[in-house]
Amino acid sequence: QVQLVESGGGLVQPGGSLRLDCTASGSIFSTNIMGWYRQAPGTERDLVASWNSGGITNYADSVKGRFTISRDNAKNTVYLQMNDLKPEDTAVYYCNVDVYIRPGRRWISWGQGTQVIVSS
Repeated sequence: QVQLVESGGGLVQPGGSLRLDCTASGSIFSTNIMGWYRQAPGTERDLVASWNSGGITNYADSVKGRFTISRDNAKNTVYLQMNDLKPEDTAVYYCNVDVYIRPGRRWISWGQGTQVIVSS
């Protein structure tokens, strides 16, 4: 199994910044994708940003230029730096990882979610 621990959510004013951290632990043979999703009340969970094993990043159009995803391989940690936050960024943010726990055995895990509230 793979466990995820998220941190970094909170309340911030519009225009402010937050950084979300997600650390994976457990039996990880290799990592395919690490990413962040978010879900606001009454909406579906949507991709915010992702990083894949080729080093390619992908962002939702609504966050391009404001959010940056990065990874520390040694720590099995993925970060989401969020700048110029807007009220519409308010949501619960979830970390997601897609890994192999051994050759041929794929595993997908979700974090517990961390609340981000952007409000004055």
